[in-house]
Amino acid sequence: MAVFEVQGLSYQYQKSHTQAVNQVDFKIEKGEIFGLLGPSGAGKSTTQKILTKLLEHYQGSVIYNDQELSTYGADFYEKIGVGFELPVHFNKLSGLENMQFFQNLYKTHVPIEPLLEQVGLLADKDKRVGEYSKGMKMRLNFVRALLNDPDFLFLDEVTNGLDPKNAKIIKDMILAFKAAGGTVLLTTHLMGDVEALCDRVAFIKNGAIIESDTPKALKIKYGERIVDVEYKTDKGLTKQTFDLSDVGKNDAFIQLLKTADIQTIHSGETSLEDIFILITGDTYDG
Repeated sequence: MAVFEVQGLSYQYQKSHTQAVNQVDFKIEKGEIFGLLGPSGAGKSTTQKILTKLLEHYQGSVIYNDQELSTYGADFYEKIGVGFELPVHFNKLSGLENMQFFQNLYKTHVPIEPLLEQVGLLADKDKRVGEYSKGMKMRLNFVRALLNDPDFLFLDEVTNGLDPKNAKIIKDMILAFKAAGGTVLLTTHLMGDVEALCDRVAFIKNGAIIESDTPKALKIKYGERIVDVEYKTDKGLTKQTFDLSDVGKNDAFIQLLKTADIQTIHSGETSLEDIFILITGDTYDG
């Protein structure tokens, strides 16, 4: 079942001579994490703003839970959570006071302190947010997205500025949200996050979707069908490359596995960073 079904979506800002989003089609299925990827200015933010009803007067169709998005009122926001890249908080209020203020905007409430504890902010809940580091503000921003027990999360660069430990905590919470039946639209330049989280991804460039599939399928499609084997010899580390298509019947490969001091074996599967550059023609900045 599609939570969002987008068809022929187009949008042009006033005073602009080009479409920010141009005839975009995609679906986001219930219970999946969908990654919208692309270089800066490609149309990711505009698409998210349309899907969160921050931009109206678009062309095309956006269906949310079997209903045209434009027909929803304020009730639309009751079951979505939003975590944009630049956190907006009240610096003179504490972390807890900020969350209490934002939670009171919704009809549905969840306990705040357990969420703060999960992201490692419980001990700092009474500290003014103006004294928080960037990473602390990012974690608080993620808590804010969960305050109303949403069914759908819009997340933009959700782990940007976090150390590996705290980034993993956030990613684990996103996966737990998905496991409980939640759905996520993720935009990020961090391909490690895409690898860890996304079920499917779509690459957007110049306002148009130019490729979409699972990360695994894309890595196979754009990778080389080879196997590199590194092994030790008297002369040091040696590498041999074999064709993946018949490697199971390749006598030299099989003999190498039986007799050599194997150090590493790698397929020619490419990285998402390389795919990003190849598909978008843009330098990866993750």
